[in-house]
Amino acid sequence: MPFQFTGFTDEAEKTLEGQVATLKEVGWQAIELRLLDGKNMCDQTEDEWKFTRDYLAANQIKVVGFGGQIGNWARHIQSDFQTDLEELRRVAPRMREVNCKFLRIMSYPNSGVSPLEKDAWKQETVRRIKELAAISEGEGVILGHENCAGYGESAEGFLELVEAIDSPAFQLIFDTGNNTLHDNNNDVTWEYYRSCRKHIRHVHIKAGKSRFDGSEFVACHVDEDPVQDAILRDLEESGYDGYLSIEPHLMAAVHAGQDIDDSGEARRVWIEYARRLENMVNSVTTS
Repeated sequence: MPFQFTGFTDEAEKTLEGQVATLKEVGWQAIELRLLDGKNMCDQTEDEWKFTRDYLAANQIKVVGFGGQIGNWARHIQSDFQTDLEELRRVAPRMREVNCKFLRIMSYPNSGVSPLEKDAWKQETVRRIKELAAISEGEGVILGHENCAGYGESAEGFLELVEAIDSPAFQLIFDTGNNTLHDNNNDVTWEYYRSCRKHIRHVHIKAGKSRFDGSEFVACHVDEDPVQDAILRDLEESGYDGYLSIEPHLMAAVHAGQDIDDSGEARRVWIEYARRLENMVNSVTTS
């Protein structure tokens, strides 16, 4: 099987202990860290980080990515850039401690209050990410741009950023559902994938389908969205052997303030999602 599996376990359990237990239940040995007890792990104190690091090591769990906040939906293009610089400088040494390469970023949504003209938006986005990428190159980490929010939300925007930033520390984390859910159209996800495939270094698995009345798309299980099969087959044929990281958005959506409860239902759904992805991958790689 060419692919490896991981996921954002904060969509299953709130605590680190619960998240590790979820991984063990599905038999996976890697994690993408984001929220721990409701706090982004990039904001952890030194003592909190040491506990996280040591607990994962004791349970032999590899850290694949840090779900960072740089340039995300909450930090628009006119937000305080110093906050992003401080986050990168804080987490880069921690990433090295656990041999983690990917810090997930986005590319600065335009301000909804006083938006910049497109060219000015692009120039400021490039300026910021170039500075971040220069630091990242020195630290030995990769800024993994997710096709979610900001100038690079579209394939055209991302490719403009790649050309302008021109750094090995700026790569693509491709999410297989964001564009579908944003544009209410599965085809846009395939077009983004096809346009930017050579830049993909890591893959997030999310899926979307139309509501029964066709009014909008909603998150769904991975095998309910036809574009997922096409992407997995193409990844397999092109020799991608990295991680598939699930981010179901069925019981939680961090950007929307939708958190899981303590009923255990989120964990059950997360595990079902993981199993259904494994089944899809098995079908793709054996057909």
